[in-house]
Amino acid sequence: MTQSYDLLLRGGTVIDGTKAPRFEADVAVRGGRIAAIGDLAGARAAREIDASGLIVAPGFIDSHTHDDQALLSQPDMGFKVSQGVTTVVAGNCGISAAPLKAGMDLPMPLNLLDAPGAERFTSFRAYFDALRRQPASVNVAALVGHSTLRAVTMDSLDREATPAEMRAMQDLLEASLEAGAIGMSTGTFYPPAVKASTEEIIEVGRPLSARGALYVTHMRDEAARVMESLDETFRIGRELGVPVVVSHHKVQNRANFGLSEKTLPFIREAMGQQKVCLDCYPYTAGSTMIRTDRGMLDGRVLIASSEPHPECAGRDLADIAAEWGVPEPEAARRLQPGTAIYFLMDEGDVQRILAFDETMVGSDGIPLGDKPHPRLWGTFPRVLGHYSREVSLFPLETAVWKMTGLTARNFGLAGRGTVAEGQHADLVVFDAATIRDAATYDEPTRPAEGIHSVIVNGQVTWQQGRHAGARAGQVITREESTA
Repeated sequence: MTQSYDLLLRGGTVIDGTKAPRFEADVAVRGGRIAAIGDLAGARAAREIDASGLIVAPGFIDSHTHDDQALLSQPDMGFKVSQGVTTVVAGNCGISAAPLKAGMDLPMPLNLLDAPGAERFTSFRAYFDALRRQPASVNVAALVGHSTLRAVTMDSLDREATPAEMRAMQDLLEASLEAGAIGMSTGTFYPPAVKASTEEIIEVGRPLSARGALYVTHMRDEAARVMESLDETFRIGRELGVPVVVSHHKVQNRANFGLSEKTLPFIREAMGQQKVCLDCYPYTAGSTMIRTDRGMLDGRVLIASSEPHPECAGRDLADIAAEWGVPEPEAARRLQPGTAIYFLMDEGDVQRILAFDETMVGSDGIPLGDKPHPRLWGTFPRVLGHYSREVSLFPLETAVWKMTGLTARNFGLAGRGTVAEGQHADLVVFDAATIRDAATYDEPTRPAEGIHSVIVNGQVTWQQGRHAGARAGQVITREESTA
């Protein structure tokens, strides 16, 4: 009997997300799942895609995003599906869309997530309910932000939390985990959590332990004190008995260039004692809220967005300061609130961290304004085209694993991240010879080249340069990995 499927990808070369060698096979989809892989010449399907000469891989999983509100305000998620991303991990750097209070003032950088007029979610359950009612074009797994918990609980963020406030944050964290959040993130680098002690984080994070949920962190320092920050991160993971994820691992500021030669062996050593994961983005510039501290202004600063001065987006801070006749810190203060791009890293460190065996890929893009960091649109094709094909940092099979199977394993995203029968049909079809990031600092919203088709839960979502209209994304909850 002739097998019938919903979708059939014919004649492609499969890179399955496990680091195994590529192989030629057809891939069939039925009911949102991968139903068959192999020679399916006799099969029929309601829709077929000719993947001859192309790679068929698992949809990319963006391990580090700030897409929390964009999933609702920009549900087509063109900046993600256009580069092959089918799943995003949101709620990073201590910042999440829930739980919040209606009408509360949000300190920077929490307000970067708050689209104008957006509904405030007082619980993670309400946030997930909204995502299920109005699905986006990508799947989402979400973390609870420790800074968000602080902001909703404390009358002043300029101090350590009291025991009563820690208990209140624990209750909110427990309710969020119960609703399906996959862990807690911190951003002790940022003003809302600078005063939070290691002990506060451990105490607030107690509910993570029973579930083996994740502790994910934008560490206190990624410059001269990066080793101390890693030590603090590992201690929190040990105390709670949970996996830790070092977000966007980097070493910044010229005086610290090359320090990855010390951080990576230290991380490797910790991996032998506890569950430690890390991700990075493939650029020498980062992007975050506009800051006035000298350490952040030591290199080139490109303004990405500014509420009081939107006309300054896309301009260098040095030029703005000169035009205004003020020092750069004062110009930065006048431009707040907003976002900026900071050129603070060394290419050697970026390559060393990206090539480290266990490093996942995360964009850390901020979906705000017309002049975002190009990583919002270009991260994944940049790894595949520039770093794998052109620089030969690692084989294509390894590149795909770093953005699929490895990430699904570390975050406990069951049924995702590999091309195998029974898995959710999140797939990307791309041309290994031409895939590249087209987004630049001058033109940061140009879609990537070489992406042929993107399928989310069995629905064709992006094809040959256009969004196909599907919004088949699901809310994903964590299952402890046995890998």
